[in-house]
Amino acid sequence: PVLWLRNRAAGRFPWPPGAGARELLGPGPVAVRPPVVEVATALLVALTVLRTGLSWELPAFLLLAVVGVLLAVVDLQHRLLPNRVVLPALAAGTALLLLAALADGAWDALLRAVLGAAALFAVYLALALASPGGLGMGDVKLAALLGLYLGWLGWAAVVLGALAGFVVQAVVALGLLATRRIGLRGELPFGPAMLAGAALVIGGTALLP
Repeated sequence: PVLWLRNRAAGRFPWPPGAGARELLGPGPVAVRPPVVEVATALLVALTVLRTGLSWELPAFLLLAVVGVLLAVVDLQHRLLPNRVVLPALAAGTALLLLAALADGAWDALLRAVLGAAALFAVYLALALASPGGLGMGDVKLAALLGLYLGWLGWAAVVLGALAGFVVQAVVALGLLATRRIGLRGELPFGPAMLAGAALVIGGTALLP
């Protein structure tokens, strides 16, 4: 089933250069014992369909849902957000939102999406340069991907999405500290928190007037 593919691809990371679909998605080890990743992906896909409905923007947001699960698993296990996923997802997401803009005449949303991607990229790049140990370039590139989708929804979503990632990270860190799962100097990957924060904002925008 297609929901198993993300788990298989994550389980084979780091991917050797030139590895194709057969090497990444064929039978072999998985990253997380089933059905955690599969259930999470199915749930996100279902919520995405409920959020957007049968609209032209649905394929773009479905792409973000399935790619987001893969990136979260890889970052949790390897503390890395691979360019081989983030950059093609950014290009494909832009193309799919362009199709949505063509179909619906939503050129203002497309322009806002591009500007949102650029804005979050610039903000996270500045943070990464100011504190190299806090953020990596993978986080910066992921910020551009998330900014694209948040910008499509509105400038309020861009701001809230950026802030939500830090809030999620702080809550998780406090919980792990309270349960003594990490120490005061423990480090957590930031990508999963960024993805979770964006998901909360994307879902929450459906409740706004």
